[in-house]
Amino acid sequence: MSLALTDLSRYPVVQAPMAGGVSGPSLAAAVAEAGGLGFLAAGYKTADGMYQEIKQLRALTGQPFGVNLFMPQPRLADTGAVEVYRHQLAGEAAWYETPLGDPDADGDDGYEAKVATLLDDPVPVVSFTFGCPTREVLDAFAGAGTFTVVTVTSVQEARNAQWAGAHAVCVQGVEAGGHRSTHRDDPQGGLTGTGLLTLVAGVRESVQLPVVAAGGLMRGSQITAVLAAGADAAQLGTAFLACPESGAHLLHKQALTDPLYVTTTLTRAFSGRPARGLVNRFVREHGPYAPAAYPQVHQLTSGLRKAAARAGDAQGMALWAGQGHRMARELPAGELVELLATEMDAARAAVKGRRTR
Repeated sequence: MSLALTDLSRYPVVQAPMAGGVSGPSLAAAVAEAGGLGFLAAGYKTADGMYQEIKQLRALTGQPFGVNLFMPQPRLADTGAVEVYRHQLAGEAAWYETPLGDPDADGDDGYEAKVATLLDDPVPVVSFTFGCPTREVLDAFAGAGTFTVVTVTSVQEARNAQWAGAHAVCVQGVEAGGHRSTHRDDPQGGLTGTGLLTLVAGVRESVQLPVVAAGGLMRGSQITAVLAAGADAAQLGTAFLACPESGAHLLHKQALTDPLYVTTTLTRAFSGRPARGLVNRFVREHGPYAPAAYPQVHQLTSGLRKAAARAGDAQGMALWAGQGHRMARELPAGELVELLATEMDAARAAVKGRRTR
């Protein structure tokens, strides 16, 4: 299956599926047309909303692309912690003059309907976040001719994905921006993780699956490094966040290189799940108290985040970003793919030159 992965795009560059409106048809098409593998993010969308974006993308490109699904989350046992957090956020609701959301809304993200839609009208690639599908689901996609990728954050999760029948794993290092794709959110150890190079090496030694490496990658030289470490391709999210085709809010794009934001951290403040973002006021004030409760906290804070964006207040927004965010380049996505390819060639040439000295 390694050949199938490398045949999906001219370059070993995968554009990460960033949910919340960032990774839409325009971005995915631009990446695919330039020789990378573009992805649509189906998270937080209805099955029909996902399907409409697939139709738009197909009208923009005939190249292979992927669709990412969120796995359903287990029912939350301790609802009291969410209620305590609701009271803590009361001041935010008053400040932004918007009500807090309903934490008890359905948490399966329309998974079954999306799977049915993608099996009825298959796409080239489907990836999964926040867990691993059953063997039956993965076998069904294989039967439909769809290449499947399971996002993992540990060697054991990679082993589980191989056992379930995934075609490849996306290995997410702790450097990655946005949500950690752990298959089980550990309330005690969720704000830690393994670095990308170490994790790629461990997964490569433990499973016989193609590896897509993700986490803090911003330059072609870094892509070359993870390929040398055993990856078959590299997935970049933050690098594409600043592109004009990205659906990220302008304030989010600007914050990536704004000296006001000096670091990133893993926080549950906005969603209840560990996610890496720029440290702003909301993260500082609420991160230490946010419970391990996804998607309940995500639903609770949804209105606050939208209100902050409307008010032009980046200090109240979820500014997801990887550790390499200061290296972001405001380039059209197609130009960025070509530049990454050029940088990869230069890095390989430099290594070859050193070896021949």
